[in-house]
Amino acid sequence: MSDSDNRVILNVGGIRHETYKATLKKIPATRLSRLTEALANYDPVLNEYFFDRHPGVFAQILNYYRTGKLHYPTDVCGPLFEEELEFWSLDSNQVEPCCWMTYTQHRDTQDTLAVLDRLDLDTEKLTEEDIAKKFGWDDDPKYLNGTLPWYRRLQPKLWQLFDEPYSSNAAKAVAVISVFFICVSILSFCLKTHPYMRVPVIGNVSVILANYTRNNSSVSSLSWTLKKISTEAHPAFLYIEIVCNIWFTVEIMIRFLVSPKKLNFLKSPVNIIDFVATLSFYFDFMLQVAGTKERLTHSDFYEFISIVRIFRLFKLTRHSGGLKILIHTFKASMKELSLLIFFLILFIVIFASLIYYAERLQANPDNQFTSIPIGLWWSIVTMTTVGYGDLVPKTYVGMVVGGLCALTGVLTIALPVPVIVSNFAMYYSHTQARSKLPKKRRRVLPVETVRQQNRNVNSSSAGLPSGGMASKLVMGSGSNGPAKFHTLLHTGIGTHHPPKEEHMMATNLVKRHVVKNSNHSALTSSSSKIDEVKSHKGAETVPILNHTESSEQTTLFV
Repeated sequence: MSDSDNRVILNVGGIRHETYKATLKKIPATRLSRLTEALANYDPVLNEYFFDRHPGVFAQILNYYRTGKLHYPTDVCGPLFEEELEFWSLDSNQVEPCCWMTYTQHRDTQDTLAVLDRLDLDTEKLTEEDIAKKFGWDDDPKYLNGTLPWYRRLQPKLWQLFDEPYSSNAAKAVAVISVFFICVSILSFCLKTHPYMRVPVIGNVSVILANYTRNNSSVSSLSWTLKKISTEAHPAFLYIEIVCNIWFTVEIMIRFLVSPKKLNFLKSPVNIIDFVATLSFYFDFMLQVAGTKERLTHSDFYEFISIVRIFRLFKLTRHSGGLKILIHTFKASMKELSLLIFFLILFIVIFASLIYYAERLQANPDNQFTSIPIGLWWSIVTMTTVGYGDLVPKTYVGMVVGGLCALTGVLTIALPVPVIVSNFAMYYSHTQARSKLPKKRRRVLPVETVRQQNRNVNSSSAGLPSGGMASKLVMGSGSNGPAKFHTLLHTGIGTHHPPKEEHMMATNLVKRHVVKNSNHSALTSSSSKIDEVKSHKGAETVPILNHTESSEQTTLFV
């Protein structure tokens, strides 16, 4: 067998590649290892296989067959590279280690975009299809027929009004009102603890003015006076809290009633905080109305519970995409934060023990580290570089331990910070890029759909019985009829087309003169005269054949 018989020509996207058949057999069970001349994409005239695939990626794939090393081309997107590998029946896990980090970047990007989709950061109004899908109406016959009850038609409108600030101007107004009441409530909660914002509670107290003896008995002179017993918040703060919590109550009730998925609404941490904070206000208000709050032995504890109202600040995340990204950044960096906390606890215990024994090695009458638990507090303050100064080592060994503790704390805390910053930058940059993308993309039809449409058009233009595709083209009874047709089809054409498209091209390239026979038994051509054939690019015309053969017949079955 000659060397030319061992070679194979591959035309991929208009780029011709030539290699040995033995090279393609190196990786079995792949598309290229199973090439035969019986395949539909083999052209016997040009002696090549045509594949309408990405030529740049195929250069790396063919190099993989030659060298056994699969490298990732940096000028293509990762999903495109995966699709090409899947077409050629290759495993994407065979990418070389030098290209693996670059190749897998698209997977991280896809995960990030999926996370941003769940965060609901869109600032554009939802379409009717999106609303129907969110409420589960896409398969509801009442929605399709337009016979939904009025309250179900009202539900998405109220939901957009309270949960989608960018859906309308009214929704933006509701969002501004909600943020206003949140800020007023938090400000009121903080200001009512200021001494200038509190009023004294005055009570009557009996006072003994003098003691004297009358008839051998002791007599006391009593009197009543006013005394400041305690202080309480100004009554105006109570009215402010009532107005704010009326709004919070109405808001959370409406949002719950019109929510598309009520179980998810109840499981949301922000909604749980809002619900508990509202309940704490009503509980505190009932105690004040009943007058039992002052008589409770643990009234300070009940006031401490009301601190949950300060967590209403997290409700601002519903109106700020940046806060959502920040919170999710900490969630995504939980592994790094857990590692940081682990090492902090480890070093805190180590340095607390060291400082306790280091201060006892020398005479130290002013030793403040009387136990290891006290050393734990000193270690936390030192490692976080706060340094209150309430506990200070006095010996030289203790000072060395203190310096090592401070340096260790700086290094331990600084290590995970770049990871957290990079995560935030990644999410924020993807959010900005995602907001600039067009929501509606141009639809690209599948290639099979386009081919089927072309077949139907060509069949109808030919005016012949159609089976949906050009299946046969038999040229007369001459021995060289098919050869003439192949020559006609491929002459002047710069790029080979698959055989499935050859007959469609024949309809457009060849000027046929088809007439009916007198007995209507067959379609005959009394003369076959072909003057010229235009190339499929329309750039030039190439003369092919000019003859008359009365004995030949051209029959076209479409």
